[in-house]
Amino acid sequence: MAVHTVSEEKEGKPRTARSRSRWADFLDLTVDATSTTPLLQQVYQLLRGAILSHALMPGSRLPSTRQLADRLGVSRTSVLSAYDQLLAEGYVEGRAGSGTYVTEDIPQPPISPAVLKIPGSKPTVRRLSSAGTRFRKLAQNLSAPEDIPFNPGCCSVDATTIESWRRVGSKQMKTFERVNLHYADPIGELSLRIEVAQYLRAARAVRCEPEQIIIVSGAQQALDLSLRVLVNPGDSVWIEDPGYLGARAALHAVGANVIPVPVDENGLVVSAGILAEANARAAYITPSHQYPTGAVMSMRRRLEVLAWARDHDAWIIEDDYDSEFRYVGRPLAALQGIDDDSRVIYVGTLSKMLFPGVRIGFAVVPKDLIDVFTGAKFVTDRQPPSLQQAMVADFMRSGYLTGHIRRMRLQYREARDVVVKAITQHMGDLVEVEVPDCGIQLIVRFKKDISDVEVANNARAKGIVVKPVSSLCLNQPARQGLLLGYSGFDLRKLRSASRQLAEVVRATIRAGS
Repeated sequence: MAVHTVSEEKEGKPRTARSRSRWADFLDLTVDATSTTPLLQQVYQLLRGAILSHALMPGSRLPSTRQLADRLGVSRTSVLSAYDQLLAEGYVEGRAGSGTYVTEDIPQPPISPAVLKIPGSKPTVRRLSSAGTRFRKLAQNLSAPEDIPFNPGCCSVDATTIESWRRVGSKQMKTFERVNLHYADPIGELSLRIEVAQYLRAARAVRCEPEQIIIVSGAQQALDLSLRVLVNPGDSVWIEDPGYLGARAALHAVGANVIPVPVDENGLVVSAGILAEANARAAYITPSHQYPTGAVMSMRRRLEVLAWARDHDAWIIEDDYDSEFRYVGRPLAALQGIDDDSRVIYVGTLSKMLFPGVRIGFAVVPKDLIDVFTGAKFVTDRQPPSLQQAMVADFMRSGYLTGHIRRMRLQYREARDVVVKAITQHMGDLVEVEVPDCGIQLIVRFKKDISDVEVANNARAKGIVVKPVSSLCLNQPARQGLLLGYSGFDLRKLRSASRQLAEVVRATIRAGS
């Protein structure tokens, strides 16, 4: 999610922030006193070369002439002469009372011959591990996040939340403690784990203690850690079909054998999973709000999947990604809360609850796996940022998170209703809208035979982002459709985008016929 701030503008152009960083202090600059080249010319060439190569970026501040003269062991006159020449040629500019800076309009450096392609030459084949090859394929399919309708996963942050976040940030900086300067517990600060455990017990009926909480950088890392710990290359793992692409990517990354299991209005069809691969090592599911269909796993199915895990010594990774935003009744209890055999790894995140940029998620692991996850966490990134954890803990402890969720629940419900009304108004004859009781996205299904991928591509050309349902499926769906995210967008934009999307769908149908 992008957070935009308003800056002053002058003559129609935004004011550029001037860098005061002193990166020039780190450059390895030396002169040769025995050279026949005058010292002032050597200083000039050193600085000009650093500017043209962009070792000194536009806007960078140069050292004072006295500092540079002392550093190089030359007279200040030589440095002054070099600065004067750079100033005359337009490489630097002086700012009264501030110093000397590299000008903003320096031309791009010339392309080095070393990076030029030679016609007919063959690219170097790099030797990679099998995992490295899989990572390369995954990277090629990633798309940059965009803050435009109807991109799923965006979120809103109102002025109240921003002010609250600033308040806890200011408080933490004023009471800055030495613990924030040192290495800490790989699984996270105890203060944050206490708050997360209290929240999960109260809001999600998760059975946990603070020592079972593993603080991670979002749900994706929690999923990756779980798979590293529990799954060997070649092991079979159930995954919902249709389902979350990030989970599929994580499974491919560890070399798992992906077993697609269909979902219906009651969630994962456990009997189909058993029929496909009863001895699967694990199952990844979203029982409280299935992604992307929105189905809620029935109690019967929940008991079935827990019984399967117990009987086959399997694991369940429960991704509870947005159950806080339920618009009818109370949020449903987590699957982990009824697990008597410690077979469930519960995964949650603040990315949807608060905003993605906070990069805080958590996993709740069985007590006998705490040491295993601690070791895996240590190897992957050593520890989460201490200061960020302290801010989140204070944010939760002060009640700001509860207030934020309450306000966003109302805001997202209004956004959902606006999109449902607009889509029905503009193309109700072409699609059926599946109105969700929970979450931050919805699905529209086509009534006619039309490619959802083609519609998504045509919409993208018009500046609208939608996700084709077929891309979330391993087995082709009987009816194609679009996943529309409605959270994080202005209501006016949602209405306009709904009308534009209807025009795109109609144009695609006309082109096809």
